[in-house]
Amino acid sequence: MKNFSELSEREILAVAISAEEEDSRIYMAFAEDLRERFPSSAKVFQEMAEEESEHRRSLLEMYESRFGPVLPPIRREDVKGFLKRRPVWFSKNLPLDTIRKEAETMEFQAARFYQKAAERTTDVGVRKLLGDLAEIEKGHRGTAGRLEQAHLSESARAEEDQTRHRMFVLQYVQPGLAGLMDGSVSTLAPLFAAAFATHNNWQTFLVGMAASIGAGIS
Repeated sequence: MKNFSELSEREILAVAISAEEEDSRIYMAFAEDLRERFPSSAKVFQEMAEEESEHRRSLLEMYESRFGPVLPPIRREDVKGFLKRRPVWFSKNLPLDTIRKEAETMEFQAARFYQKAAERTTDVGVRKLLGDLAEIEKGHRGTAGRLEQAHLSESARAEEDQTRHRMFVLQYVQPGLAGLMDGSVSTLAPLFAAAFATHNNWQTFLVGMAASIGAGIS
């Protein structure tokens, strides 16, 4: 791995191009994951992916004008100081809040990278482009808000809130109630069996305590 201070302008641009391409694919993965459950939010992430692709195009044009068509195979993971991201986009049916938090983290990391990269470059054109991209990434929260206003009408928000509530019930509440009922039956069954077999209150009490402790541990 290389220290950020050791990167040349060519490598800085190559890392930025790779990062924008990766971020675009991640946003598209989020959009695909959300499309059936939250179609309006999926459109927001799709437009964010398209914006990242436009950033990549601008960076690529700058790179080709300076260094030609060959990109060195260097990525963010090859540079010290970048936080490793958990590949949450591999998981399906991610909660909407998880996806939004991941997007905020991506935007913060991108803005910090472009700011540091702009400070390191000596070429005026490259410095201006990286500085502009840093400001754009800082303002992505506002961009996300603008896109949400465009795609998330009041009815769409209400529908997505209902979907989120329904999924919470199906994923957490319903399995919890099923487990509670199963545990209750598993605890009561030996209790009644002991009472029927022994006709002894103390023995029944001991079996009931043992079953309750076992249920509590499990």
